Amino acid sequence: MHFHRISIIGLGYIGLPTAAVLSDRKQRVIGVDLNPKTVATINQGKIPILEPDLDQIVRRAVQEGFLRATTVPEPADAFLIAVPTPLTEHHKPDLSYIESAARSIAQVLKKGDLVILESTSPVGTTERMAGWLAEERPDLRFPQSAGEKTEINIAYCPERVLPGHVLRELVENDRIIGGLSERCAERAVALYRLFVRGQCITTDARTAELCKLTENAFRDLNIAFANELSFICDEQRIDVWELIQLANHHPRVNILQPGPGVGGHCIAVDPWFIVDSAPEQTRLIRTAREVNDRKPHWVIEKVKRAVQGIPSPRIACLGLSFKADIDDLRESPALEIVSALAREGVGKLLVVEPHIAALPPNLSAFSHVVWTDKETAIDQADIVLLLVNHSAFRKIDPKALLEKIIIDTRGFWRDLDPS
Repeated sequence: MHFHRISIIGLGYIGLPTAAVLSDRKQRVIGVDLNPKTVATINQGKIPILEPDLDQIVRRAVQEGFLRATTVPEPADAFLIAVPTPLTEHHKPDLSYIESAARSIAQVLKKGDLVILESTSPVGTTERMAGWLAEERPDLRFPQSAGEKTEINIAYCPERVLPGHVLRELVENDRIIGGLSERCAERAVALYRLFVRGQCITTDARTAELCKLTENAFRDLNIAFANELSFICDEQRIDVWELIQLANHHPRVNILQPGPGVGGHCIAVDPWFIVDSAPEQTRLIRTAREVNDRKPHWVIEKVKRAVQGIPSPRIACLGLSFKADIDDLRESPALEIVSALAREGVGKLLVVEPHIAALPPNLSAFSHVVWTDKETAIDQADIVLLLVNHSAFRKIDPKALLEKIIIDTRGFWRDLDPS
């Protein structure tokens, strides 16, 4: 099956790499994004996000005419929706981005088109999306009423890629593809087969939706266990990293590493989608979320105790992104911790984040928050707070840490010998 034009709606951390990989396979791709700045950047052959090797592929695809960005949807044979699904303040899923994306592409749909939702979503969202499309286009037949005789094929296929390795994982990882009918799923498989070397496994849309949420809830539960161990070890004066290392010698035990909390747009958000749709059945999933949400506050309290008795304390805050060696600040516990310390005026904050160009706006407003490099920050600090295990923080002179109070939330410097 041939696709003359493929449209990607939402050119963020998933949409843009997907557009790049497809256009690199000589597919004609139209990227759609509401942000005119994002569109202009891409049309210049540049990228608005940090992801290894992505810039070269985008530059080549734009130069060769396979990739073009716009703010208004255009006709295509397939539409991939990769827009955000944030949480409201009360841990409820916000589907407004998906709804507006669906209603905007509805105007350019024609018989035989394929619409795939990639945004991580609560169970039933693909059916709701099909409903929004049908409302806009009563002249077309949709799978919810026409079944296999549908004129528009609709499927759900969540991404499961690791930031920093997106281009490789988009190609190598298996994909779970949930159709609103069997034929819908088959049409979606034909599209992913253009670039996916992993397996394309078909199911129904609701199972595919819950599958994505389950994968992230599984990770969240296991991280919560490690973070709960860190609370216990701190009280019992035990090194949590040594404890986990020893426990993992058991052939069937594989405990993850604790950290300052859980970040990113997936693990910190998706379990709440399950809790929202099944509140009575999700005691364990909810508790794990609460344990991981508590961890940043625990780190903040640790810093507050450490500054007691130090006049005009200076705190080096190393790292703001949600994980090592990337620039993504979404749901970052490190950023949450530094922002709270700034708001509460705990001391002068010397902030280091080698992967972004300047302080985020919510921090630059504070006069006692300074943007600097790691050597200056450590040299001037009374307290060194390691929040993200960036490779750049590995290369450090152990002697620079002598006489500093070190709060290492990642166990990154356990083996450094300053003597």
